[in-house]
Amino acid sequence: MVKCSKSAVRRLKTALHWKIPSTQRERIQMVLLRESGITQPAIAAAMGVSLSTVSRAHMSYDQCGIKALKPKPNGGRKHENMSLAEEKALLGRFAKRAGAGEMLNIHELKAAYEKAIGHSTSDSTVYNLLHRHGWRKLMPRPFHPKRDLAAQNAKAAFLTL
Repeated sequence: MVKCSKSAVRRLKTALHWKIPSTQRERIQMVLLRESGITQPAIAAAMGVSLSTVSRAHMSYDQCGIKALKPKPNGGRKHENMSLAEEKALLGRFAKRAGAGEMLNIHELKAAYEKAIGHSTSDSTVYNLLHRHGWRKLMPRPFHPKRDLAAQNAKAAFLTL
């Protein structure tokens, strides 16, 4: 246990008045309670957290000061294949054709994407890429793949009589 100086305790008390996340405020309180002589198990019980949480907060403060009590960001694209800029550049190659009225073939886009990242990927990855960049399906399928042209022509000829 490292004992804080009076100036460090003053800084911690001042930091409680800052606009900071609640987790950081709780960690500062844990350090201040330690400085007032309360044991770690008692601090854990009073704060409603585990003993390891109190211990980690104390160790981080002892090693790096008040900045170490700031919560780490979570979320984001942790397993990305390409950066957003790289994805935008890849879609830029297809944007001219799509803007000219041509239909974008997902299989061509997927092949270009797989070539850029160096390994195969699922269709949903490519669809998520399109969604992430604001692309959407504007045109429905023009005909059913199992249509019967002969039956349609026969019906059209019957209706014209």
